[in-house]
Amino acid sequence: MTSKLDSLRQHTLIVADTGDIDAIRTLQPVDATTNPSLLLKAAQQPDYSHLLDRALQQAAGSYDLIADACDHFAVAVGSDIIELIPGRISTEVDARLSFDRAATLDKARKLIELYEQAGVTRDRVLIKIAATWEGIQAAAELEREGIQCNLTLLFSFAQAQACADAGVFLISPFVGRIYDWYKQRDGHDYQGADDPGVQSVARIFRYYKQHLYATVVMGASFRNIGQIEALCGCDRLTISPALLQQLAEESGALTPSSLLTSASDDQRQVLDEPAFRWAHNEDAMATEKLAEGIRAFAADQLKLEKLLSERAASVA
Repeated sequence: MTSKLDSLRQHTLIVADTGDIDAIRTLQPVDATTNPSLLLKAAQQPDYSHLLDRALQQAAGSYDLIADACDHFAVAVGSDIIELIPGRISTEVDARLSFDRAATLDKARKLIELYEQAGVTRDRVLIKIAATWEGIQAAAELEREGIQCNLTLLFSFAQAQACADAGVFLISPFVGRIYDWYKQRDGHDYQGADDPGVQSVARIFRYYKQHLYATVVMGASFRNIGQIEALCGCDRLTISPALLQQLAEESGALTPSSLLTSASDDQRQVLDEPAFRWAHNEDAMATEKLAEGIRAFAADQLKLEKLLSERAASVA
């Protein structure tokens, strides 16, 4: 009998939410995505030690050795992943730049340059940027330059509206973190179509399709396969190796969710900066989770830098 994973693949493009080379080799996703937390996890594994050493060597002589080495490490992991997948790798800009449009642009261009130096063309890479107002405006400019972007840490409908109007290639609305917030607030374990995270992604998907936006919707941050099944038919879903394995081990036929096929109730609205900031501010969950996500990714970036600093000192 067909596995749920194979069935899901008939309706949705599967992306692996991991930097684990072995997991990607086993699960064979089309695309893969990394973030500072996943890169930190990879850096702590012995199999990646040679990439850390190479990154430090490549950054030697740089005015900011450790920051430069972090960029080289991210690109090295991404380049290895690219050899195992037919699609794209998403690599994230330093979360500490989330409110600096110019610095985000500089970092994104540098990452693309490093990929091209490694023989990976820009059409195989998505630059991940936090969906702040500054990040969205930077992404709009990068898209015009032919650098396609994945807008992450997306929790509010306002973020989704602004990303679509900016013409970004792809957004990653977070299901699980929205679920976490509402579960903690309400003391209720939401399931399936009742899950606020599922409902958020479905609303964005319907809005994009009804108003003919080309931006790809990629649901992210899943806590259980029920959330994944409820979003079957979404453009893309980025899923952890553990949940991919669970889907592969369970049999059953999945069909596109009715949550995605009904008409949108939202009229098209173009938000300027004040309207965006107000609409996002009005969503307490989104305001809290965006700030929390940026802080968490920045903290893991600092841990990765500390690990590289210690490694550099040990071989000096």
